[in-house]
Amino acid sequence: MAVEVEFHYDFASPNTYFSHRVIPGIEARTGIKFKYVPILLGGVFKATNNRSPMEQFAEVKNKKEYNSRETKRFIAKHTIDKYARNPHFPVNTLHIMRDACYALGKDFEADYIEAMYQCMWERGLNMSDPAVIEEALNEYGLPTADIIAGTQDPAVKQMLIDSTSASVEKGNFGSPTFFVGNEMFFGKDRLRDVEEEISSQQ
Repeated sequence: MAVEVEFHYDFASPNTYFSHRVIPGIEARTGIKFKYVPILLGGVFKATNNRSPMEQFAEVKNKKEYNSRETKRFIAKHTIDKYARNPHFPVNTLHIMRDACYALGKDFEADYIEAMYQCMWERGLNMSDPAVIEEALNEYGLPTADIIAGTQDPAVKQMLIDSTSASVEKGNFGSPTFFVGNEMFFGKDRLRDVEEEISSQQ
C-alpha cells in the first residue's frame, strides 16, 4: 500500500508557502504525491486555543529577530528566490480557502493552489478583496465564474468547516502540518523528518 501524505495548509501562512516550494523535491525523491488539505487557520486556532507566533511571542525579546534569521536561512537553503512579504499581512483567506475546497479533485486544483501562493507570497496582493481575487483568477486562466460561485455554495462552506474540524481531531493545532500515515509533523523545519518518515514507511 502506498504511503499517504497530507499537507494541511492555509494560504494565510508564509510557512505553508515555503513548504509548498520544498514539497516538489520531496515528491520527486520519494515518488509519493502529497495530498493538499485546505483548512482555515483561524478556525484551528480557535478550536485549540492557539495564537499566531506574531501574537504569541510579540513581547519575547530577540524572538522576532531570530525568526527572521531562521526564515532567511530556510530561503537560502532551498533557493526560494521569489518570496516577498505580503504588505497586507495578516490576510483573511476565508474566500480563497473556500475556493480551494471547491477546487479539490478538479483538474485545475494544482494550478489554483500555485496561483494563490504566487498572489499571496510573491506578488503581495490583498487576497481578502473579492475584486482582487476575481482579477487574479482571470489572469491565471482559471474558471473564475465557477470558482466564485463555489465560494457561496453552502456545501463548499461546510466542506471547509468539516476539513478544519477533522484536522484538529487528528491532532493539528496550526499550519503547516503534515501527516505521514498516522504520524504528524508540524512546521516547515520538519520537512526533512517528513521525508525520512515517508522513506521508512515505503
